[in-house]
Amino acid sequence: MSANVSAEMLHLFQEELRLCKVSPGETVAVLTAGTVRADYAQAFLLAARHLGANSFQVNIPNDLGMLSAASIGKTPLANCRPAINALKEADMVIDLLGLLFSQEQLEITNSGTRMLYVAEPFHVLKQMFPTESLRKRVENAAERFKTARLLHVTSKAGTDIRYQLGQYPVMTEYGYTDTPGRWDHFPSGFLFTHGNDDGVDGTVVLMPGDAIAAFRRYLTSRVVLTVEKGHVTKIEGDGMDADLISDYLSSFDDPRAYAVSHIGWGLNERAKWFHMVETRELNRERAMNSLSFYGNVLFSTGPNTELGGTNDTACHLDLPLRNCSLTLDGELIVERGTIVPADMRK
Repeated sequence: MSANVSAEMLHLFQEELRLCKVSPGETVAVLTAGTVRADYAQAFLLAARHLGANSFQVNIPNDLGMLSAASIGKTPLANCRPAINALKEADMVIDLLGLLFSQEQLEITNSGTRMLYVAEPFHVLKQMFPTESLRKRVENAAERFKTARLLHVTSKAGTDIRYQLGQYPVMTEYGYTDTPGRWDHFPSGFLFTHGNDDGVDGTVVLMPGDAIAAFRRYLTSRVVLTVEKGHVTKIEGDGMDADLISDYLSSFDDPRAYAVSHIGWGLNERAKWFHMVETRELNRERAMNSLSFYGNVLFSTGPNTELGGTNDTACHLDLPLRNCSLTLDGELIVERGTIVPADMRK
C-alpha cells in the first residue's frame, strides 16, 4: 500500500465503490490532473482492484487552474481525444479533476459510463458518507418533482419567487452511482431542476447566515435579488455582500452569468450548516455541506448545461438559503427549513 494511502481511506473508498456496485470484471478509471488528490487516486485504484475490478489512471497536465471559478465548464481534458475515448471505455470514472458543466462530462456519461465526482476533504467524505436511506428519500422527492409544473419559494425575510417547470429534467444527487450513464457527487444529498427558459420571476432575499458557496463564506448582510424572465435584473443591499455578488457576476463580462440556474432542496441530515466555521480546510472544501444540508433551499445562478440547456457561462453561484418554504403545485415540501412529506424525512 502506498505510504500516502491510509487503511481508513482504502476501506472508505471500497465501501463507496460497493455502493456503486463495482463488481469483478468491471473497469474503473480514475481521472486526475497533475498531483492534485494523488492519495485519493491511489486509494480508488487499489479499492477497485480489491473488489475484483480492473483499474487505470488518466492523468493530464493541470494547465487551466483546476477547479477555479473562471474555469467552470472548461477543463484540461478538452480536445484530448485519446483520454476521452479511454474514459468512455470504462464502466465507471472517478472524476478527481472536476468535469462539472463540461461537454467532456456529457460525452463520457452519454456513452453509458457512470461517473463519480470526488473533491471534498477526507473528513467530509467520512462525515457525509452516503446511505441507501438517503437515496430512497431523494428518489421519493424526485418522483414529486418530475410531475410538478410550478415551484414557489417564500420566506419571512421576503423571498417570493416562482419557477415554471417541465422543460428540464430533475437531477438527483445522493453520493453514489450504480446505473449506466449516471453522474453523482460523493458526498451529497439533494435534488434540483431548472425553471423553464424565461419562466422564473420574483424576489430572492438572502439573509445573514445564508451561504455563498463560491466564496466559502456566510452572508453578513441582507441582499435582495430581483428576477425577471429567468434573469437577475437587480442586486440591492446595504452591506458588503451585495457588492461582492454584483462585482463577481459583472467580472465575467457575460450577460448569461445573470441567468437563474438550478433550484432544489437538501435532504442530507449528516450535512452541517456550520461546516465553514469549524473546518480548517476551506481551501479544499467544495461546499457540499452547504448544498446538501437538511431543509435548505438551493437557489443558484449561471449555467444550465448539466440538464440539457445551452447556457455554458463560466460563472456559477450556489446560494443555499435557510428558513425558506417551498411548494410544488401547491403542496408544501419545505416549511421554514423543515421537510414536510413523511417519505422525505430523516
